[in-house]
Amino acid sequence: MRANVVRINRGDPSYPHCVADHLGDDAPTAITLRGQPQLLRRVQLGLICSVSCPGSVVIKTYDVIRELRDAGVVVAGGFRSPMERECLDFLLRGTQPVILCPARGLEWLSLTPQQEQAAERGRLLVLSIFGPETTQGTVALALRRNDFVAALARSVFVPHAAPGGKTEATAIRAIARSQDVLTFDDDENAQLIGLGAKPLCVRDLVRWARSQEEQ
Repeated sequence: MRANVVRINRGDPSYPHCVADHLGDDAPTAITLRGQPQLLRRVQLGLICSVSCPGSVVIKTYDVIRELRDAGVVVAGGFRSPMERECLDFLLRGTQPVILCPARGLEWLSLTPQQEQAAERGRLLVLSIFGPETTQGTVALALRRNDFVAALARSVFVPHAAPGGKTEATAIRAIARSQDVLTFDDDENAQLIGLGAKPLCVRDLVRWARSQEEQ
């Protein structure tokens, strides 16, 4: 991806204010993006999920992500873990915008045909906090990206965070910033709930999504 990539510096009116508010001095000095910058003001939910996801959570996530899509909720994510990639596929079948945040420079990102079509139609905004020198993602870069995704949104949806993993670390930092971290009321998420995440059933998450549409 080399065409139509623009840079927005911190302090620019187009820079997402919530990121600066949430991350303070740790907010990226600049972001690069392909798409419509105004979509950044519409992000309602950040999505972060561990690579390993229990079966009970997978089923609930499929149900909720379809409802989020149908409710028109604008979701941001790295969409790198298997569960996240499945969620992106579901979201792109809808009509609402989606925000894709890779852990590398946009110059080195290849989109699938479905993603490219969504980008051409103005539905997919692709943005990165990394420059062209970052050719491939690492665990450290993914952590920084996930913190950005969480800070970009009103609330963070974490279907599952493996105990001691990087998704849990991101959730802990978001909770410390007084952001709402939402997860399923599931035994597999007991540790995350104990750390301060809000346990919700599928119906409550759907209700939350629809209330966001009305705001």
